[in-house]
This record gives sequence, C-alpha cells and structure tokens, in this order.
Amino acid sequence: MKPYVKAVVLSLLVSATSCKKDSENIEKLVIKSDAMSNNILLQEWTGPYDGVPAFDKMKVSDVKEAMETGMALGLKDIETIANNPEAPTFENTIAALERAGKELDRVFSYYGIFSSNMSSPEFREVQGELAPKLSEYTSKINQNNALFQRIKTVYKAAEKTPLESEKQRVLDLIYKRFEMDGAELNDAKKKRYADINKELSTLYTDFSNNVLNDEENYITYLEKDQLGGLSEGFVKSAAKIAKDNGKAEKYAITNTRSSVDPFLTYSTERNLREKVWDNYYSRGDNGDAFDNNTMIAQILRLRRERVELLGYDNYAQWRLQDRMAKNPENAMELMMAVWPSAIARVAEEVIDMQAIAKKNNDAVIIEPWDYRYYAEKVRQEKYNLDSEEVKQYLQLNKLTDALFYVAGRLFNYDFKPVEEGTVPVFHEDVNVWEVTDKTTGKHVGLWYLDSFARQGKRSGAWATTYRSHTTFDGQETVLASNNSNFVKPAPGEAVLVSWDDAETFFHEFGHALHFFSSNVAYPTLNGGVRDYTEFQSQLLERWLSTDEVINTFLVHNETGESIPEALVEKIKKASTFNQGFDTTEYLASALMDMKLHLADPETIDIDNFERQTLAELNMPKQLPMRHRTPHFGHVFSGEGYATAYYGYMWADVLTSDAAEAFKNAPGGFYDKALSDKLVKYLFAPRNAMDPAEAYRKFRGRDAKIEALMRDRGFPVSKEE
Repeated sequence: MKPYVKAVVLSLLVSATSCKKDSENIEKLVIKSDAMSNNILLQEWTGPYDGVPAFDKMKVSDVKEAMETGMALGLKDIETIANNPEAPTFENTIAALERAGKELDRVFSYYGIFSSNMSSPEFREVQGELAPKLSEYTSKINQNNALFQRIKTVYKAAEKTPLESEKQRVLDLIYKRFEMDGAELNDAKKKRYADINKELSTLYTDFSNNVLNDEENYITYLEKDQLGGLSEGFVKSAAKIAKDNGKAEKYAITNTRSSVDPFLTYSTERNLREKVWDNYYSRGDNGDAFDNNTMIAQILRLRRERVELLGYDNYAQWRLQDRMAKNPENAMELMMAVWPSAIARVAEEVIDMQAIAKKNNDAVIIEPWDYRYYAEKVRQEKYNLDSEEVKQYLQLNKLTDALFYVAGRLFNYDFKPVEEGTVPVFHEDVNVWEVTDKTTGKHVGLWYLDSFARQGKRSGAWATTYRSHTTFDGQETVLASNNSNFVKPAPGEAVLVSWDDAETFFHEFGHALHFFSSNVAYPTLNGGVRDYTEFQSQLLERWLSTDEVINTFLVHNETGESIPEALVEKIKKASTFNQGFDTTEYLASALMDMKLHLADPETIDIDNFERQTLAELNMPKQLPMRHRTPHFGHVFSGEGYATAYYGYMWADVLTSDAAEAFKNAPGGFYDKALSDKLVKYLFAPRNAMDPAEAYRKFRGRDAKIEALMRDRGFPVSKEE
C-alpha cells in the first residue's frame, strides 16, 4: 500500500491536500534515533516465509510513536522524489513512489489489527489522536506540487510515447488519483480541502467507535425459561458468553449479526425478538452521546463542499468517475431495474408468512422482528427444509477444508497448517496455513484465519492483506487474512453455521484467492475498482453449491454421514427462497447511500430523510434496510463504499453471468479451460487491466442483467 493512499487502508480514505515545501514540516516530525531499533512495529519482519509480522509482541503503547515515525520517514521518501534534480522518468518518479513509505506500511498492518480485531478504549484514544495526523500526512503527499509536476511530466510524455501496458496502467492510476484529490487546485482551495479531510478523518473514527460502543454495551440476557426454539449449540454458546461477562446462570445475545440473526430466526419469544431487533437496528441511533445522526449530516456537508472545490455537483459524480458504473445515473438505473421485482417478491413472501401465522393461531401482523422467524416456518412448509437441520452438516472446519479443495481445483493451491509457534499471531483464536503451488511446490504466501466474535472485534466478515504480491523490486509473497464473527462454541462443541454464513465464508475466501493469485509487478495494481472487486468473491460463493463440495464436505456433526441427497434437493429447490427479503434489505441500503449523497446536505435531517426516502421507494414495512444509516459503517466510518454500496449489485450482474458460463461448460464449475481463463483474466491481473476489458476476455462479451434476474427467480423482462 503506497504512502499516498495510506488513509484508505484505515478506511479514512480522506483525499488529501496541498502543502508548503515539506522539509521544514519533516523537521517538526522528530524521528527518534532509537525508534527503529526499539519499536517492534517499525522493524523489518523477520523469520520464516520471507518474514512475518511480530503480532505476538505488538503493544498499543507503541502505536503512536511508530505511526508518527513512519509518517516522518514516508515524507522524507516523498521529498527525495519530489526534489530529485534529474528529469522526471517512470523509474525515478513512479517506481520510486511505489517503493516509498515501507516503514509505515509495516506499522499499518499492526494498526489495522488493533482497529478491527483487537480494539480497546486505550487504542481508541490513540486512534482519535492519530486520525487528523494521518489526514495531514496524506495531504502533504497527494498535493505536494513538486511531486505532482513530476508525475504530470511523466504522464504527458507517455501520451506521446506510451509505456508498456503495466507501467502505463500504474501511471494512469496514480495520475488520476492525484488529479481527483485536488492536485491542481489553487493554494486557497488546497488549504480548505486539507482542512475538510482533517475534520472528516476524526468524524469517521468517532462514527466507527460509536457503533462499536453500541455493539458492546447492548447485550440481552435471557433466563432459562426464555430459550424456546433455540438450538442446543446456540444455547451453550450463549451461556458461555454470559458466564464470560460475569452473568453465570444466564444466556447472552450479543448485539452482533452472528448472534442476532439466529435468535430472530428461531426464538419463540416474540417480545424478546423485538427487543433484540431494536437493539441491533438502533445502533448509533439512541439519542445519547454515541448517536451518529448529527455526525452523518456533517460528513455529508463536508463531502459535498470538498468535491465542489473540484467542480463537481455532488460527491457521487466525483466518486464514480473511475468505477465501472462511471456515474450515479448508471448505478441508479441498475438498482431501479431490480427494485420493483424485489419488493413485489417481499409482498408474496409476507402473504405466505401471514398464512403460516394464521394456521398456527398466531394473532400477529408480521413485523420486522417476525420476518426471519416466519420465513423459516414457510421454508419448512414449502420445501420441507429446516435450516437447523441443514446447519448440522455445515461444520466450520469441514467448510475450511472445502475452501482448500476449491482452491486446489481452480488455482492449483495447496494449504498446509504451519507448525504451532512458527508464525506469531495476535490472538489464540487465529490459525495460519502456508499456501504453495501444488505443481512446483513454490511458496505463495500465508493465510491467517480469525474466526470468532469477541470484545473489541468489529462485527461482520472481511478480508485483508498484511503484504501483497509484487515483483518490481524482487518477488513479495502474500500474507492474507480472513476474519469472521462466528459465535465461539462451548468447549468440545463443533462450530455449526447457517447456509448464508457458509456462503459468506466462501465469499471472503474469494478475496483471499484474489490476493494470492495476483501476478502484478507494482503495488498500486493490487488495488481495485470497488464495483468490480466484489465480483470475484461473490463468484466464489457458487462453489459451495457444487456437487463435489456438497458430497465430500457436508457431513453430519454427530454421525459423520454425508448430507442426504433428498436434503440437497430441498436446498437446491429452495435456492430462490426469501430472495425478496435478501435483495430488498440490501438494495434499500444501496439506494439510501446514493440518495443521501445526491441530496442537498445543508439542511438535511438524517432521521427524516431516511423515513421519507423509504416511503418514496415503497419500502415494505415488514423489514429494515440491511444497514440503517446511523450504523452504516461501510459508508460513514470511511469512504471506501460511500456511493459505492451499489457495487455488490453491479458485481452480482457479472457474477450471475459468469456462473452461467460455468454451468454451461463441459466440465461444469470445475471445467479446466474455463477455470484457467478465470484465473488468467479475472483474478491474476488485479487492477492491471480495465475490468470491462478483463471480463470480455473471459466471457467473450459484456455481462447481461438477465442472468441475475434468473438467479433470483425474478421475471426476465426481455429475451436475450
């Protein structure tokens, strides 16, 4: 990760601003002479596998010094490039940028762990202090005029005499990023741009910490007589969590999706379902010191002001110009093409659920906290499919083996657990595997897996890298991680997951395979286009449903027997079940993200805007958005997904279309020729190739939306 996008890694993504000549600023950032030798976070990685982070030795008390020292060293690298007396060339400017800031790269790996996996009040205090400093750091790079003029000189020369393709792509991406971040603004506008970014960086950190506070502090404790409908494994896990929190003899429902979803699906206690639902969907919206509504309005105002400095009408125009969608109109067109079918399907699903409630003599009108509960009953009646029965065949360790099987068949990778104690980890729950090429035995990288929810770990599932593949300065091997929030089982119990969670597990592993398969030379090319990078991971979800995975890795938790064919058939028949809910809750969030950034932010009232927008969309009252605005971390704890949450749907068009190619291939999902094209064009190039061109090389044409509509069981409006 390069110095001019360091803030992206931390989900700050604050587009930086101008500076004076940085030599005097560097002097103010004093580099302690002993920092490199005494601060473990700055030191070069040593040990096996081309060096690994010293996760077992990291301390919060080292973070501030390491970050400040890393920033000072990064700026020193930048000044050397910017003030080079030689004429600008690709090698002395662009390639030099690619290798700058290595010390800060190392610190960011630890910082990300503290931020996402091991947060604490002590770290959050340091994080709050560092956020504006990181913004200033990024500003001093992205709008260093001497640096930009060198980049521009190389760029203009390449317009006359293009470079070879990979170098040209790196140059184009870097130039565009500097241009988008205000490199050509006048001094007054540059200063305001920088001030906005500094303020935003603090707001993003505060937003994220507010949500984490509400996740940690709204725990519902149950008595023994309130466990109706819950599985034995879930009850044991809830008991352990309660005991760990000093509430022996009670059962804890934590305020995270991995705990909330199964409770809402199976609990027979309707009043408790409502309480748990309200806790979860009210995160950041409780009218207290951790309420995010006012902060969101300020974020929107600052984002609009910042892009207006660059001449854009709204934030979405600026953000989408280098995405596949290109502009907000194209993104909205796709979402609104699917939305009517989604909400129409919800209406059908609610009718089915209301009928089940009437049949069971439940005098209820379906509310949001009822949806999952009655949907599960409809599933059982319509398809004779019990999700709890399916879970008995979805053991986390077996699913991990299934990931390795798929990676072996498609990518020729072999995964072997490293010897205990060989590779340092930051928590006892983390496991590590070595990845090698099965044919050559060549080392590819390490895969870290952090599976379980815990205090201080952000909710959800994600993938990240501690080191990415490059070759321009000698080959760098990959250190990649997947992170989940499964409820940790009681001792001796297997981890059983839902089908949806199993798909998510495959999804995040798709990101890891994207990291491992990279064949690019330059670090910048490991980046991605947001509405494309979810495609590869969404596509990998499809291999969970292949016969090879089902017949080999889905075995019963207690008996060890393979999943019965009859149950598999039920699963396949129910594949489009509840698509109204799944599509609508997601699309509502994506539409809200876009509409918030297209609206006038000056007088916006977030709570009213959310309600009015949903009413205008005819949002079904029986379900919420997947991410309500006050806790929409994708969009407001940083800018990575801001006006880009639609990208999952954009990527899913590609996914459905590509999946049909595999479905129709002679060898199905393991067809050798098509798998080779998958790796060659869709995974290995990362961002070294324009995504639209890469997809056409794989498929022979552009993707078509009809495949997505068929996938979801929605009407296809026109013939192909």
